[in-house]
Amino acid sequence: MTDRTADELCTLARWLGDSSRDLAVLGEGNMSARLDADHMLVKASGSSLATATAETLVTVRLGPLLELLDQPDADDGDVREALLGSRVDPEAPQPSVEALMHAVALTDGRADVVAHCHPQSVNAIVCSNRASALVDGALFPDQIVVLGREQILLPYVDPGLDLGRSFRAAVRDYRSRTGERPLAVYLGNHGFVALGSSADQARRITVMADKVARVLRDTLAIGQPRYLDDVLADRIHTRPDELLRRKVLDGR
Repeated sequence: MTDRTADELCTLARWLGDSSRDLAVLGEGNMSARLDADHMLVKASGSSLATATAETLVTVRLGPLLELLDQPDADDGDVREALLGSRVDPEAPQPSVEALMHAVALTDGRADVVAHCHPQSVNAIVCSNRASALVDGALFPDQIVVLGREQILLPYVDPGLDLGRSFRAAVRDYRSRTGERPLAVYLGNHGFVALGSSADQARRITVMADKVARVLRDTLAIGQPRYLDDVLADRIHTRPDELLRRKVLDGR
């Protein structure tokens, strides 16, 4: 299971890190996958998505990372200690500091595979004063089919402890309000996170978020977004044919 998951994660990472896609450069971005209820596989700190191998992945225990989020006085030293202490193999590289966010996405977010990158198209918007336009409504039907009826936008916070806590609060609120798990999270002045049930779904979510951002960027250059009516958007989200299409895309 671990070898197969590692292979799938490395394939996803190299796809995300392909320079032709403008999703990540240098050491940007990371990814993770749930191994079981207590463990995940996550990218090592400082490694490159484009050259990911099994040696740049770290198996960690979820417990120490999730427990840290509830320690109000925790600081950078505590984060580093938790990251190192969570490793199953004490000789493995240090996990990415965003492993805290991944631990939340795989537990509270109910994902099985998480892909985090910095698409140029998305960052052009989340680094602007129009970032909310990404989540104010749906621009076209496929956005709803692939990304869900709603997406999350978080204001910028410090990666690590603050991001983990902010991410947890947001996904819990989303699930409480909608009864569904979130699929897409935009990070203000930072990037994008796909919460997939598989590596393939995480890739599709990322592709669609990139398209949404490019369409919105061009729309804002012409005028103002004209979102789908809420009643129509709700209908698309629940229409039998669209539900079937979603299942086919997800291989179910």
